[in-house]
Amino acid sequence: MKLCKKHSGFAVALSISSILWGGSLHPAAAQVHPFSTFATNGSNLAHWLSDITLTGQIEGGIMANPARPNPGYNFGNFLADHANQVQLNQAEFVLSKAIDPSKNTYQIGFTLEGLYGSDARYYHLTGISDQEWKARYQLIPAQAHVDVHLPWLTSGGLDMQAGILQAPMGVEGLDPAARAFYTLAYTSEYSVPFEHVGAMFNWHVTPILDVTFGIDTGNQTTFGSSDNNSRPAGYFGFNLNNLAGGKLRIVELSRVGPENAWRSSAGGHYEADHAQRFWNDINATYQVNDRLSITAEFNYLHDEGLHGMEGRQFKAADAESFVSFLSYKINKDFTFNYRGEIYRDNNNLMVSTFQGNNSYMNAIAGRPYAAIPGPNASSHGTTYGALSLNVAYRPDLGHHVRVFQLRPEIRFDRALNSTTPFNGGRNNGMFTFGGDAVIGF
Repeated sequence: MKLCKKHSGFAVALSISSILWGGSLHPAAAQVHPFSTFATNGSNLAHWLSDITLTGQIEGGIMANPARPNPGYNFGNFLADHANQVQLNQAEFVLSKAIDPSKNTYQIGFTLEGLYGSDARYYHLTGISDQEWKARYQLIPAQAHVDVHLPWLTSGGLDMQAGILQAPMGVEGLDPAARAFYTLAYTSEYSVPFEHVGAMFNWHVTPILDVTFGIDTGNQTTFGSSDNNSRPAGYFGFNLNNLAGGKLRIVELSRVGPENAWRSSAGGHYEADHAQRFWNDINATYQVNDRLSITAEFNYLHDEGLHGMEGRQFKAADAESFVSFLSYKINKDFTFNYRGEIYRDNNNLMVSTFQGNNSYMNAIAGRPYAAIPGPNASSHGTTYGALSLNVAYRPDLGHHVRVFQLRPEIRFDRALNSTTPFNGGRNNGMFTFGGDAVIGF
């Protein structure tokens, strides 16, 4: 939807993976093959098929901008980038069989998700769907992975997902029913990855500690000529669960690997393969009481392959940010949500608005693309402030309606120094209002 030091994190992920799958700690050698019953017992297969689910969901929305920017884009906004225009963000279907990590037995499941709409423009994978569509509404395989639970090493066991994965980093993801706001924070757009082809592991070490690690081809890339460089990337991090009497959860994820395209790199293939991007995100959620919860997120990104001016010096790209969330349940149907963010783009290399339906993915692949001019990359950096408020109406309609929500939203964005990135370069601030509607079955 969608991390540490040079090759070290990647090596850790590889070494742990090799131990788990082929090393001396593998405990399954003395056991019956975990999935052999499917080949010999038809009733077990029927039982396995019995809890496969199919769900669907539709989301549409608008963010109006009274300044009527020319061209008509809300700067720094991906999912509601077209000002004053209603759009179908998502129409998606998910076929899945969930695994239950609380049951430490061998389990196998899967998730298949297809998504059509304007959001798809930002969640493609190169070489799979990024060149198939030219209109605003596009189609992607948002997820396609095998899910496995392995009762290895500890009483909590190990979970694995392999295939097309939504990136796990950050607070806000692609599913509108699982996040508080229609729009995304700058952090969620520019400082976390979106999609991967690879494998992710979650090892339940204790009831309090989970360890996460993984390997993939890169952010929104695949294999061979469809990768924008020829090196993989990897995750590692941890979850701390059930702290403070079950009220506090902390999630840390780091990621490292080259992410820049050789076609657009000044150093060609060599720099694209060796210039590392370090992503780091930590967030904590505290459930104050039955009505009130607060979340804080800190993110730091450093890219050795992107360079621009920071003050009077030519430096690699840096961005750091802090996002705070507050959610207060007014009653069973209405919830008030607050989001406040400070995002520092030290070289004006991270925050951009892509003009055209294929520009974002062209930038990922290193092909020519069009973007709305923002702060000049040769000027000093920009500190962005953003405040978003909404009241979400989410009644329980029953009758096979899984989710229904209306979220009117107001948002204030401002460049907290002398840059004027908003409303066609005219203003240092932007006010937008609107919201979205979601219905799922």
